[in-house]
Amino acid sequence: MATASVAFKSREDHRKQIELEEARKAGLAPAEVDEDGKEINPHIPQYMSSAPWYLNSEKPSLKHQRKWKSDPNYTKSWYDRGAKIFHADKYRKGACTNCGAMTHDAKSCMERPRKMGAMWTNKNIAPDEKIETFELDYEGKRDRWNGYDTSTYARIVERYEARDEARRKFLKEQQLKKLEEKNNKQSGEDGVSDGEDDEDDLRVDEAKVDESKQMDFAKVEKRVRTTGGGSTGTVRNLRIREDTAKYLLNLDVNSAHYDPKTRSMREDPLPDADPNEKFYGGDNQYRNSGQALEFKELNIHSWEAFEKGQDIHMQAAPSQAELLYKNYKVIKEKLKSRTKDTIMEKYGNAAAEGELPRELLLGQSEREVEYDRTGRIIKGQETALPKSKYEEDVYINNHTTVWGSWWKDHQWGYKCCKQVIRNSYCTGAAGIEAAEAATDLMKANVARKEASEEHALVEEKKHVTWGTDVPEHLVLDEKLLADALKKEDERRREEKDERKRKYNVKWNDEVTPEDMEAYRMKRVHHDDPMKDFLH
Repeated sequence: MATASVAFKSREDHRKQIELEEARKAGLAPAEVDEDGKEINPHIPQYMSSAPWYLNSEKPSLKHQRKWKSDPNYTKSWYDRGAKIFHADKYRKGACTNCGAMTHDAKSCMERPRKMGAMWTNKNIAPDEKIETFELDYEGKRDRWNGYDTSTYARIVERYEARDEARRKFLKEQQLKKLEEKNNKQSGEDGVSDGEDDEDDLRVDEAKVDESKQMDFAKVEKRVRTTGGGSTGTVRNLRIREDTAKYLLNLDVNSAHYDPKTRSMREDPLPDADPNEKFYGGDNQYRNSGQALEFKELNIHSWEAFEKGQDIHMQAAPSQAELLYKNYKVIKEKLKSRTKDTIMEKYGNAAAEGELPRELLLGQSEREVEYDRTGRIIKGQETALPKSKYEEDVYINNHTTVWGSWWKDHQWGYKCCKQVIRNSYCTGAAGIEAAEAATDLMKANVARKEASEEHALVEEKKHVTWGTDVPEHLVLDEKLLADALKKEDERRREEKDERKRKYNVKWNDEVTPEDMEAYRMKRVHHDDPMKDFLH
């Protein structure tokens, strides 16, 4: 599962892999084990269990999901609060001008500003603080309890104890005041009161206070639930203590598989225990027995009936679905019994006869077939090859082979006539010969065209057009060339200065070789590094 390099698998191997994964999820096959010997949860998605290609993981592993980058330089220690490292006797240069410590300046000093700092008085020099720097890791930076001093909790305990003691003292004073008032009233009537009775009453009141304090911890919290209709109710906030988790029924690692994600244990965790004493036999016991199985069959019938066109829905109309299912079972039993009676009328009842006919005895076989727990055949019978949903060995349009039996130039076709058109009519060997002749003719035409293009290119090179390189056989008149150069200079000056442009323009369409050569010689190339120096 968790391998980086995925090799090519055939259809049969892919099907076996899927069946193995389903069996592992159902608890019928043992879970896959990684390189450390730990079981891999079969419910982990493939995009999480597959290791990246750059890790070169050849065996199933979840190491890439664990913390495999650990830096030993990280620490979880904390600052030593209030620690001092050195106490100087006199002021030092560069120290705090207020207190005299070297570890901070006057702006960061935490002492009360003195009227005359230690820099001038040279007295009461404060000790230097301990400066520490830590490089914490990801968890250390976000640990809210990092640096917590457990000794500070003793102060909290002392504060709460002092509060309880003050409350107890206050209640005792109140009780003493009530007793004094009561004694004063009784002394006015009966004289002297009994001191022992007063002490007994005081002990009873203190016991009531302690009992009420302990009852606060044993009190069951109740949560008020308000529904949409306005009714209220109380729900106890306790779980049933007698409930035992499924994974605690059998602590053997080779026992029934427990899936923590779905909290399900499909197999029986205690298969050897007494059935009368067991109260849990696995989730499959509840799924395949009782009303759960009936409800499952009812759902399956509703789905199949809806796919066949009936207006039935289990959630929208459950009563109608159940009624139709009952009618379906009655009709199915009648049809089954009718079919059985028809077969018995035609062939007779072999079970009722005392001795079987000889032809039936000869048709018997002692071949053994072995099945596994999922119902697959292990030994004894060859598995039938799966058939395609398309029609096989069906030839159309007089073809003797099927479409796709021939491949050429990235195209599928028929092998019998080597045609690539799907709905074409078979032409046989004559079609193959005609196709080969057409191919040869096309190659000859292509070669002829290439030869004619090469010949035209050679002819074109002989007649070079103006604007390209000057032909070697061209002879120019020097006088006419000098006149053409003067005309080209005048034309360029007119283009630069519009005031020299003539009003009556006369066009001359005849271009002589000397004019073309003058234009080519005066032409400015944009990639010429000296073009900016031309005037």
